[in-house]
Amino acid sequence: MIPVCADDRGARMRQPGASPSCALLIVDVQTGFIIPETRHVIAGIERLIPRYAHVIATRFFNPPDSNFRRLIHWDLFDRQGPDFPLAIKLPDYAIIVDKPVYTCVTSAFLDLLRHRNVSEVHICGIDTDVCVTKCAVDLFENGLRPVVLGFACASNGGRECHEAALKILVRYIGREQVRTSVASDG
Repeated sequence: MIPVCADDRGARMRQPGASPSCALLIVDVQTGFIIPETRHVIAGIERLIPRYAHVIATRFFNPPDSNFRRLIHWDLFDRQGPDFPLAIKLPDYAIIVDKPVYTCVTSAFLDLLRHRNVSEVHICGIDTDVCVTKCAVDLFENGLRPVVLGFACASNGGRECHEAALKILVRYIGREQVRTSVASDG
C-alpha cells in the first residue's frame, strides 16, 4: 500500500498506515506533455491525489532566453501558450510551483517542505527520464526521501525511456524508493 499523508494541522490520516511527513509531487502533467505515450498517467494520478494532504504540482515554462530555446531550439511552453496549463484536476489545497528548468528543488521549495514537516516526497508525472529523475535526485541529495511512483509516470520518449529511467533511478536513489506498481513495497 502506498503511504499517504496527514496535513500539517494534525488532520486525520487519509488511509491506514499513512505517514504524516510525506507529500505528493506531480511533475509537469501539462497539456503540452500529453501524448499517447503519457495520457494514461492522468487518471492514475487523479486517483492518488485524495490520499495525500500535501499535494504539489509543477508546471514547466520556457523563458525567452532559456538554454532550451538557444541550445535545443525548443520553443514550446510559453506561460500564455496552449501547452502550459495543467492537464489534471487539483484540489484547492494543492500548491502549484512554476519552474523554468528540469527541477523544482530550490531553497524555496525545500523551505516549503520543511515548513510542513515533510521528509518524504512521492513523485509522479512526466517525463520519467528527465524532470522526474532530476527532482528525485535533487531531493535525495538534499536529505529527503524521494519515492518515485513509476506506475504513475511516463515519458514523451516512450516506454523505453520510461523503463530506462526507472532502472537508473534505482542506482541513484535505491530500489526501495522506486515503486513500479500500486501495491509494490519497493
